[in-house]
Parts: sequence; C-alpha cells; structure tokens
Amino acid sequence: MTYSVQFGDLWPSIRVSLLSEQKYGALVNNFAAWDHVSAELAQLSARDFVNEAICHREREPESGQTAAPSPASSAYSPHSPNLRCFTFPRGDVSRFPPARLGSLGVMDYYLMDAASLLPVLALGLQPGDTVLDLCAAPGGKTLALLQTGCCRNLAANDLSTSRTGRLQKVLHSYVPQDIRDRNRVRVTSWDGRKWGELEGDTYDRVLVDVPCTTDRHSLHEEENNIFQRSRKKERQMLPMLQVQLLAAGLLATKPGGHVVYSTCSLSHLQNEYVVQGTIELLANQYSIEVQVEDTTHFRKIFMDTFSFFPSCQVGELVIPNLMANFGPMYFCKMCRLT
Repeated sequence: MTYSVQFGDLWPSIRVSLLSEQKYGALVNNFAAWDHVSAELAQLSARDFVNEAICHREREPESGQTAAPSPASSAYSPHSPNLRCFTFPRGDVSRFPPARLGSLGVMDYYLMDAASLLPVLALGLQPGDTVLDLCAAPGGKTLALLQTGCCRNLAANDLSTSRTGRLQKVLHSYVPQDIRDRNRVRVTSWDGRKWGELEGDTYDRVLVDVPCTTDRHSLHEEENNIFQRSRKKERQMLPMLQVQLLAAGLLATKPGGHVVYSTCSLSHLQNEYVVQGTIELLANQYSIEVQVEDTTHFRKIFMDTFSFFPSCQVGELVIPNLMANFGPMYFCKMCRLT
C-alpha cells in the first residue's frame, strides 16, 4: 500500500521484480590471480560493468565539447577505483558458479548484488585515505573498499558480534594476512551511534550502510520478518536509528571529508528523509554544515546496467526490473564542509 502511493504506475513492475530471482555480480578479488579470473568470467559472456563505465566516460570528450569534471565525478578518475565486477547482460538470467579457492590461497571472486557496489564507487576513494565502514557486516562492501588499494587505515564496525564474525570470515577467505596487516584493518563491534564521540573528525571517507527494512529479503523470508506485527515498533524506530548512525558517521568525518549513506530499502522515510533530517540536526545542534553532492552522473554512466528511479530528489535509487534485476539500493553522497 505504501509503495503503490510512492511509485504509482511503476510499483507493479517493481513488485514483480522483487518477487523474482535476484541477479548477482561477481566482484573479482584483486588479491587472487585477477587477470586469469577476469578472463574466465568474460568467457561466460559476463561483462565488467565498472571498467566499461570508466572507459565510456574517458571517451566522452571525443563526441564533442564537455564541461570540466565536477568534484562529484571524481570517483571515476582512471586510477580509481581499481574494482572489477562482472554481470550478465540485461535479460540474461545466467548464474555465476560458486566462488572457489584460487591458486594464491584466496577465493577468486565474491558474489553480491552489483548495486551494492555503487555506494563504494560513490565514495571516490583516493590513495592514502583513512576509511570507516560503520555498519560493515556481512562484509561485501568492506571487501570492495579493500580491493581499491586506497585504504591507509580501514575501520570495519558492526554492533552484532555474530555479524562481525561473518565479516571476519569474509576477510580471511579473500584477503591475505599480510595485506590485512598492511592495511591496518580493524574490526570492531561497537555501538555505531557513538562513533562521533569515540573518533570525531578522524576519517577521510565514511560509508554508512544502515540497517533497514531490506525490502527484497523481507518479501522472500517469513522467519523474523521485520514487517511482522511483533516488530512494528522496531520498524517504526528505524528512521531514528538511521539518523543517529548517519550523524555519527558525519561527526567522525574530517571537515572536507565525504560520507555515503545507503540502504537496500525503497522507502522515502529511510532514504531522503533521513538525509535531510540528519543535515538539519547537525546544523542545529553542532553548527556543522553538510552538503549533498550531485550524483546524477551515475544514472548516465551506469544506465546500461541499472534502472534508476528518475524522480529521486536527494541521492540515487536503483529500482529492480525484470531485465536488470539488481537492487533496490539507495545511496547519497555528502561532503562535510565544517
């Protein structure tokens, strides 16, 4: 009932897509024999959508005069993000075989919803960045952050100790011990809402991928479903929790640093309203100015892979459709100005 009002005529097709089998992307492990792995994935007729987008952007000046790149597009400079993620073309429902242990002793690739990579790309990591992944488990985005090779320090946190256990397993399966030590990866199970007090003004880049209603999962799983009547109060409190986590992430960011907020929900209340409410909160209580950055270039660069909701006013929303059944994924990039 809620989403039929929010999306209008688009909702029936979105709902059918959410009920259909989810597509996955294969994030190539750069700590494995990545060139060999990439070649094997290409033989399956999969395509590396990240580097295709970068190549497309580099060719743009050939078609005519273009404006100077904005700061928001810095995520796509040629030396960054050093990520490779393969997907099958629109309409192709093929599935990747399970990842296997490679010749270098780590897993070859990590299967994830390809839309989940967009918040990491939006962060626009630069070499030497100190990075915080505030709600890190189960670990796909944390792994992608490490794959960029840009993290001087990476703090990966999740309140749930069982979930941080899953995160640790991912890191041990995909990242060699010496790399984990060299990148000074720190895994913690602290209350993310208190991070501004614990490590204020510390990080260059912060990812705040908050707990949400996980709409696709909730449609398929009855057990412990957040839409059950017994969890109504918890569901209603989610936006407040999300505001607290985003505020903590922004407080932990250095002035001039960047934060990306993301959910896997379609809800305005968990997406745009949380961003706007948090910006007002920081301005009123801390006199901190936060600016939302323009990410509309994502729609153009990745339109061949994802379907973006055209009327999203703040940030970007990937909506599932049967031809390219990724998402949902909402993300918004912010810069802490003061």
